[in-house]
Amino acid sequence: MLTTWTPAHMPEKEEIKIRLQTARSQLYDFQMKIKEHKIPVIVLFEGWGSSGKGSTIGKVIKNIDPRFFKVATMSAPTAEELRYPFLYRYFKQIPEAGKFTFLDSGWMEQTCKDCLSGEIEGEGYTQRIDSIRRFERQLTDNGYLVLKFFMQIDRDEQKRREKLLLDHKDTRWRVSDFDKWQNEHYKKCAKIFSQYLSDTNVSSAPWYIIDASDRKWAELQVLETMVSNIEVAMQNQAHSVPILQNVFPLEQIPRLSDIDLRDKTMDDEEYRGELKQLQSKLGELHNKLYRRRIPVIITYEGWDAAGKGGNIKRITEALDPRGYEVHPIASPEPHEKARHYLWRFWTRLPKNGHIAIFDRTWYGRVMVERLEGFCSENDWKRAYNEMNEFEKELKDWGAVIIKFWVQIDKDTQLERFQERQNNPEKQWKITDEDWRNREKWDAYEVAVNEMLQKTNTSFAPWHVLESVDKKYARIKALRIVISEIEKALKEN
Repeated sequence: MLTTWTPAHMPEKEEIKIRLQTARSQLYDFQMKIKEHKIPVIVLFEGWGSSGKGSTIGKVIKNIDPRFFKVATMSAPTAEELRYPFLYRYFKQIPEAGKFTFLDSGWMEQTCKDCLSGEIEGEGYTQRIDSIRRFERQLTDNGYLVLKFFMQIDRDEQKRREKLLLDHKDTRWRVSDFDKWQNEHYKKCAKIFSQYLSDTNVSSAPWYIIDASDRKWAELQVLETMVSNIEVAMQNQAHSVPILQNVFPLEQIPRLSDIDLRDKTMDDEEYRGELKQLQSKLGELHNKLYRRRIPVIITYEGWDAAGKGGNIKRITEALDPRGYEVHPIASPEPHEKARHYLWRFWTRLPKNGHIAIFDRTWYGRVMVERLEGFCSENDWKRAYNEMNEFEKELKDWGAVIIKFWVQIDKDTQLERFQERQNNPEKQWKITDEDWRNREKWDAYEVAVNEMLQKTNTSFAPWHVLESVDKKYARIKALRIVISEIEKALKEN
């Protein structure tokens, strides 16, 4: 894109001054409308070192209420951040509905640095670009306005600005070693930048190349682009986005009604013997996972009173408490509900070498949120593909993904509900909502069957745990977890 880009004609100084006043006023007015319309806005500034990314952000934010934006400087990832998926630290930064996040550099700079250093190339680069395109598309599909600016200056201007900064001790820190390296290898960098811009320039999140040779002119280009895009976003807010076709390999899985629950039992003596043996084996594998830096994500979905809690407990009993975390997922908190629905799961991912166990998951989008009307039909229909993409991202990172559906029949659930209600020590486990959900059993079964069919991918398949006998389900879960971890250790 940079090689074919032609800068717009820069107006006279007086015209720039007048237009700046108008654009600043419009942005302030639109910020209040953004808040009313609950549109989250991400403004990404990329570009050459010393091109004015930070100073331009500083000028833009002067025109808006500081209570409704944040600025994040995305410098090189820390050692801690490198233990998570590439997109983790960027997903963490996405704003709540009605607010702005301004990013001083981001996923473009890091990707281009990795290309220039030779850390990623070929298939690795293609995979990274696919991840970024999916990330940006998921944001825009879920109502985010994503504005991407590349601040362009030529080699001579960059060198002149760097010299000015380096000549003063109070500003030397603003010129990084990478900035200097860029100037020395300007043509090589320009080629990588141009390729990246072309590969990630899509209609839902296009690139805007800003002529940054003059600072006021650069500010005006950014402000006017922001204003026009916000106006369009508000006009298009009510429009639904297309439901994309699944592109990931799916495996067949039986419908819930076809799962045989008979004879899935285990006597106490056999259970105790296997439990001890399997937990000992899992404890050994946990140490190997940590040493090999392999992350594990175990998810539980299933009917109320199916035995998820007891199942999780038998797994965690075998693990080093320093190396796992269990996440009980309830209704989203206000700050979670105001963001992309996957945000609260991205921010709970384990570090590599650790285990995260989710009691309820992102699949609530296509079950409870679908049936209770907490999201639109377009939202939940679109979510199957988004969740497959999310899990593909985790798999490509190197995670072991183990998904359990804990299955019981309607009569077993009723028995367990009544037992809980009649036992003072267990009454806390039963709520009015559990009884309401039971009345919708048939509707939930339809939703669960569709979920299983559309998200049973080859890289993150579902495992059904027949749990009329909880002991049987616990042993089966332990065997599956051990098998999947052993397979990952062998492949790694």
